[in-house]
Amino acid sequence: MNFQRTILLGIVLICLQSWAIAQGGRKYIRQGNKEYKKEAYQESEVLYRKSLEKDQSSFEANFNLGDALYKQDKYEDATRRFADLSDEKTDNINLGRIYHNLGNSLLNENKLEESIEAYKNALRHNPDDQDTKHNLAYAMSMLQQQQQQQQQQNQENQQQDQEGEKEQQQQQQEQDQDQEQREQEQQQNKISEEDANRILEAMQQDEKKLLEELKKQQAKAVRVTVLKDW
Repeated sequence: MNFQRTILLGIVLICLQSWAIAQGGRKYIRQGNKEYKKEAYQESEVLYRKSLEKDQSSFEANFNLGDALYKQDKYEDATRRFADLSDEKTDNINLGRIYHNLGNSLLNENKLEESIEAYKNALRHNPDDQDTKHNLAYAMSMLQQQQQQQQQQNQENQQQDQEGEKEQQQQQQEQDQDQEQREQEQQQNKISEEDANRILEAMQQDEKKLLEELKKQQAKAVRVTVLKDW
């Protein structure tokens, strides 16, 4: 009997302790919600984290922390928080809210395909959510626009590559033509060995004739001088 009372007393104490911890966590959640409503998102984040120190499994604290992170543009952290919550066993309304917020975080990270999938999951759990439908349509429109821009960019890049290749080929062709012209000019200016010998021989013959002519002139000059008599 005493043993049974000890067990029951232990169970009661454990329950009371758990209740006290949960109450402490709830207190921080309430304080965090007040700060959140005042748009003091950083302060609300701190309070939600304090609540989770008391009770890590608190769905409300985890969800609200994700919201506070999102409001501070901490989209990557918010994405992780909502992704973890998506594994929670809860009702469809809550799951729809989780996936909706997950889609918003992913959208702000420009992860369009992942955000679209998150919105679709939200609608699977809560098909009547008009906000999710609107965000899904927006994300799909953004993805289509992005794909069109990417396709246009690819076409422009391809056209630039083709133009660059064409210009390079034209430059190469001009270089080849210039090289060919230089070679032709060099060939025209080039004198064969036979021509060079012939020119040299002609020059030597001219020089020989010139020397002979000079000798004749000198001989005439001498004879004229001899005939003079004072």
